[in-house]
Amino acid sequence: MELCSVASIMSLGSLAIQRTHLCSLVFRVLPKLLGFTPSSLKKFCKDVHPPLTETIMGTLPELPQDVLMDIFATLEIPDLIRAGTVCPSWHSAYTSLQSLGLYKLSQTPCLLYTSESAGDSSAYLYSLSEKRSYKLTLPDPPIRTRCLVRSSHGWLVTVDERSEMYLVNPITCEQIALPSVITIEQVKPIFDECGLLHKYELSWHAGIHDGFNSPSIYDLDKLCDEFQYKAFVFDDTSTGSYIVVLIHNPMRQLSFAKVGADKWTWLPPYDVYDDCTYKNDILYAVTGTGEIHAFDLSGPVVTMKMIMGTSECVSTGSSYIVQDPWGGLLLICRIFEDYNLLPDHEAPVFWKTGKINMYEVDVVASELKEINCLSAHALFLGHNQSLCLSAKEYPSLKANHVYFTDDSFFWTIGLKNNHRDMGILNLDNNRREHLIFPQLCSNFPAPIWITPDLRMMNLASEAA
Repeated sequence: MELCSVASIMSLGSLAIQRTHLCSLVFRVLPKLLGFTPSSLKKFCKDVHPPLTETIMGTLPELPQDVLMDIFATLEIPDLIRAGTVCPSWHSAYTSLQSLGLYKLSQTPCLLYTSESAGDSSAYLYSLSEKRSYKLTLPDPPIRTRCLVRSSHGWLVTVDERSEMYLVNPITCEQIALPSVITIEQVKPIFDECGLLHKYELSWHAGIHDGFNSPSIYDLDKLCDEFQYKAFVFDDTSTGSYIVVLIHNPMRQLSFAKVGADKWTWLPPYDVYDDCTYKNDILYAVTGTGEIHAFDLSGPVVTMKMIMGTSECVSTGSSYIVQDPWGGLLLICRIFEDYNLLPDHEAPVFWKTGKINMYEVDVVASELKEINCLSAHALFLGHNQSLCLSAKEYPSLKANHVYFTDDSFFWTIGLKNNHRDMGILNLDNNRREHLIFPQLCSNFPAPIWITPDLRMMNLASEAA
């Protein structure tokens, strides 16, 4: 696959390819992998007589493809992509590593955001580990014309100007159309006299709260302002591909589709969902009232079990369900302590995260146990797959901190250009700090956390 993002990354002067740096990086890693001393590496060079530094500056060393792949597998994705552009043999090692699915290094989450100055088709990827931004060029339609409703496993779930959804990998530029929005239970197409799709009809049909309003009619580019709330991409272990789960209106209901399917499957009867996670073929979903539901999606018929009833722990804000590194589940409550949703005159609408409440979920006893500290871990919350990561495994992260971006429902109903609530919250003292200067990024599409991933989507099992 062509490195469609690389040209844009390299266009930034501060990120230009430095062959000396990359080669020296390779030769620092190689002895650790092979147990060689630096002097013994000369046997891999075309000319063993010049010193190693001269070889690096002149003719690049000839390393076996398998050795290069082992080295590249230890690099973070920005360094890996740069290494893949150095010379044909390194590019071949990069593409082989990607196509064979051998690159599995865990990545530190990055902040993906857009900027008006970068153009409609470009986005920036801010690396927490390098504290710098990379400019990416994404496939059409232009990213600044889309809504970003989620990121999971390196994929963005986007909504275009016809309110249709796509998966986009911003690193590989792979793009996959999801089943049409008109295959969702509550959405019906309206055609004009020429038989062309003209508008959408959105019914207010829900599993429990039903029939409050008559159906609403939306232009093709306006349904997305009301309909898609959050979406999730999960590994489908039964097929080796992916499952996409969508929280959508009315009443924040659930639907899901397997990648390659031609329609969405509705999951009634409950609603008002805030977040989901997927573990051992079970979809866990938490509602705005703290209820936790478990859906078994592995069989031909979906079954549902209530894990937790309504909880008094949930307050004004958002709820998240997170897999912790030690094998359990966490219920996270994000509290908005400073907000004004009905301002006077021309004052702006705003909301600010002020507090995070955390609970361990006892699935067997259906109980919550409050915890006050993440110890050596960090949380990532927002329109990303909710994550709890070890600060020891990801040394650029701050322990007992929450990295959050704005996922308030209000930005989906007309407040696209308003304040974005994002930053880093220290759980020791509830102090906030900026991620990046707010003026650097556009408010729409809303900035979003993403964990870069080079894996290609496996559609073979679905197409068979």
